[in-house]
Amino acid sequence: MEKKVNSKDLFKFDKNLNKTVIGTDEAGRGPGAGGVFASAVYFEKITPKLTEELSILNDSKQLSPKKREYLYDYIKNESINQTICIEVDEIESTNILACSLKAMKLACEDVISNIKTEDILVIVDGNRLIRNFAYPQQYIIKGDGKSASIAGASILAKVTRDRYMLELDKEYPQYGWKTNAGYLTKSHLDAIDKYGLTKYHRKSFLKKHFEKQLTLF
Repeated sequence: MEKKVNSKDLFKFDKNLNKTVIGTDEAGRGPGAGGVFASAVYFEKITPKLTEELSILNDSKQLSPKKREYLYDYIKNESINQTICIEVDEIESTNILACSLKAMKLACEDVISNIKTEDILVIVDGNRLIRNFAYPQQYIIKGDGKSASIAGASILAKVTRDRYMLELDKEYPQYGWKTNAGYLTKSHLDAIDKYGLTKYHRKSFLKKHFEKQLTLF
């Protein structure tokens, strides 16, 4: 069930920070397959029409795919934004947290490069700050339900990653990525046991599964 929020409150949250606010959020930290994505969003002009068109704006996880798709197109056209993917090989060579924060960093830096003002504040969804970042920042716990710019970033990251997983599903349809988005559901794990791993699987996420399998013999 969708948790209702008032989009005007989301925009008010950003406005009350009295800065040029850029929101950032990620999608795909938890799955066992595919890259991790992060988006950054800056709403340059908050008009009555914008708030009306984004009246259903919310944390992407609280919205239906149809609503996310509608919001995605509008946010893309009415904001300065960027989305970055860090692929599986880098996730495996470092770790998922570092890659999530790196994607946020790169997305934010790109947006900032397209903004003329210097009075910037980056607000980061969650409880971690971006590492090695040259700009003022603040983390916002559950920010995708509080801030319009973070909610916008949440939608861009989620929709972009879902589309990416649909493409990977065409290459490896047996894993059900078009429905599980790479998360380690029972059917996904069963497919891994049957068909093995692909280059898109995060092998480090599957250690416990294979350890469990070994105890069965």
